[in-house]
Amino acid sequence: MEGYILDWANMLLRWVHVITAIAWIGSSFYFVWLDNSLTKPTAPDLKEKGVDGELWAVHGGGFYNPQKYLTAPKQLPENLHWFYWESYSTWMSGFALLVVLYLFNASTFLIDKNVYDMSPGAAVGFAVSYLLIGWIVYDSICRLFNKNDRLVGILVAIYIAAAAYVACHIFSGRAAFLLTGAMIATIMSANVLAWIIPGQRKVVAALKAGQPVDPIHGKRGKQRSVHNTYFTLPVLFAMLSNHYSMTYAHKYNWVVLILIMLSGVLIRQFFILKHKGKINVLWPAAGVAALGVVAVMIAPQPRPAVAKADGEAATAVSFAKVQEVMNARCVQCHAEQPKMMPTAAKGIKLETPEDIKAHAQLIYQQAVQQKAMPLGNVTQITDDERALLGQWFEGGAKTTN
Repeated sequence: MEGYILDWANMLLRWVHVITAIAWIGSSFYFVWLDNSLTKPTAPDLKEKGVDGELWAVHGGGFYNPQKYLTAPKQLPENLHWFYWESYSTWMSGFALLVVLYLFNASTFLIDKNVYDMSPGAAVGFAVSYLLIGWIVYDSICRLFNKNDRLVGILVAIYIAAAAYVACHIFSGRAAFLLTGAMIATIMSANVLAWIIPGQRKVVAALKAGQPVDPIHGKRGKQRSVHNTYFTLPVLFAMLSNHYSMTYAHKYNWVVLILIMLSGVLIRQFFILKHKGKINVLWPAAGVAALGVVAVMIAPQPRPAVAKADGEAATAVSFAKVQEVMNARCVQCHAEQPKMMPTAAKGIKLETPEDIKAHAQLIYQQAVQQKAMPLGNVTQITDDERALLGQWFEGGAKTTN
């Protein structure tokens, strides 16, 4: 029952997290597009009101005319919408999902003893510290060098690359990718909580009190907002990467992570400039080139041909040996009542010949080609056992011999 409840918590939290993330990213992308698409108003009355830019749009059968004021309208409206709950709810649901899936199962999902041997408690401590230190370092860079946006951007990029390297040398590859994305997402949400919204509140309070507005609040909020939009695509990849073991299972997975995140930044830069009417295909071309380097880098290497005996086909692998490997290395997580987690991982069971036959293709992909399973090789499967599974699959995945 405990495993069943955790599965429901996992599913519902993931659903909520995706919904809130769509809301946050959607509003963020919309306002970046809007801000870069505004045109100077031509009507004298708009200029007198302090309107600095406007846009006409049509959507859903209606016409819209959003306007941006240089400072604020002479009289603030009663209903002023604040965009922050999208950010907060995305982070809270994401952190809850991290706790349920990764921190509660640290020995399975966070630890790879071939990378760094540590206790589950230490792994949880490192994971939480990784998120906190990420925000502290990032915020310190922004505070110390706030007058030089270019330098801030370079230093932040260097830190994230260094953090990715560290994560991939402490945690399992899958966890390292996800935690790096979670660290950046924490920075994004903390930007909203600690800088963007407080600055806007101070501006609104000053306007209501009839006092002059300190422009520093707008500048700081704008800087953090721009950072957030560049962070978005790298975070999205990191959050989806657990579905693609070919990326995080590579020997140099930290290079893979950095290059794919860089490609996201370059592609995002293209769209930001495009909103301003500047088309420069070099940005997405560079992003695609980075992805091309990764594709070549992680391409599977040809496996040695199975040895032949006197010109005949090699002896078929005994299914009994295959089942021995399953029992020794796989059923700890893939069983009706697994020992290493509450319920069968991904709902896959590998206890019976029928189960093994049904998942033969997946076994071949995950355990032989990509060597992504077992997670962190926690059950210590050997290369010879992987080769045996590969030979069995390539021989027709028979269960009768």
